[in-house]
Amino acid sequence: MNQRDYYEILGVEQDVDARTLKVRYRELALKYHPDRNPGDAVAEALFKELAEAYAVLSDEEKRKQYDQVGFGGQEPVFEGFGQGGVTEFFENFVTEFLGGKKRGKTEGRDLRYTLELTFEQAAFGCEKMIEFPSAVLCTTCKGTGARIGVSFRPCPACGGQGEVRVQTSRGLMVRGCGTCGGDGKIVSDPCPSCTGTGLVPRQREFQVRIPAGAENGTVRVVRGEGEPGRRGGKPGDLHVVLRVEAHPMFVREGSDLLVEVPVPMTDATLGSELEVPTLDGVVRMRIPPSTQTGKVFRLKGRGLPGPAGTGDLRVRIAVEVPAQLPERLVAAFEQLRGDVGEEYYPRLLEYKKRLRKR
Repeated sequence: MNQRDYYEILGVEQDVDARTLKVRYRELALKYHPDRNPGDAVAEALFKELAEAYAVLSDEEKRKQYDQVGFGGQEPVFEGFGQGGVTEFFENFVTEFLGGKKRGKTEGRDLRYTLELTFEQAAFGCEKMIEFPSAVLCTTCKGTGARIGVSFRPCPACGGQGEVRVQTSRGLMVRGCGTCGGDGKIVSDPCPSCTGTGLVPRQREFQVRIPAGAENGTVRVVRGEGEPGRRGGKPGDLHVVLRVEAHPMFVREGSDLLVEVPVPMTDATLGSELEVPTLDGVVRMRIPPSTQTGKVFRLKGRGLPGPAGTGDLRVRIAVEVPAQLPERLVAAFEQLRGDVGEEYYPRLLEYKKRLRKR
């Protein structure tokens, strides 16, 4: 095959996104497919080039390698791509783009499981055993769906081909046979254990490892742990969705933790030593005199593990005034209000200055 630039073949820029690439390929593959251009050698050659270009550029790793080294580091995808290769590729094409069924193989369903975690379990990481319902291959018939010792018979709807051809407004299209599911044969006497489906329901267990610093809403995909495929189809995946419960004191912001600490006005005015919670226990921290409400202090390395390292614990001060005063202290506070004028309150002065400008 004359190797032209893959991006040029598909008529896209090098920074094309996956969705645009897919749409463009679909348009061109439909236009130049051999079934729509019988006897047209040029169209067939173009279809082969399109197939190879898309197979590489739609694969993240292959595309990265191709962008780095070009054809020199990329093995041909469809070497010796004859009519049999065209047919096989078109089956994949129909499956992905036209909603048909690929002959003889059915991929297993993906499974979804929501895993509830405490804040600490997500912070430090853990291993959890989960249990969930799933279909598994029938051990009686080994997934064939037929009673032991009973043979299959060709599907009468497709004549054993596993696919049917239908005329549409776009031309002649190949569809998977709905009667046999694309297998080309049907069970004459179904297995009593699975009633011919080849699958039986079971409760499964699986141990999931949760890395330290896992975030709420993260989906961990465990490849191949979904429901099994049929007739050699690959199994589905297990999608574990993490739901992390809120912490009564900490708020997570990326790898950092934020905690708000109430401080009596006297301690904030004169300076004090505070007790501050961390994931490892309570630590003591000093604040200087005249600490204002909203002031944030940072404790390095007291946050959560993250891609750039362990985050920090940010301590936000909330200055608290007395909820009520005993009679004997009211006079003292009256005296204090008289002795401490506005010049001691810089934020108040700035506020009044802005207020006068309105």
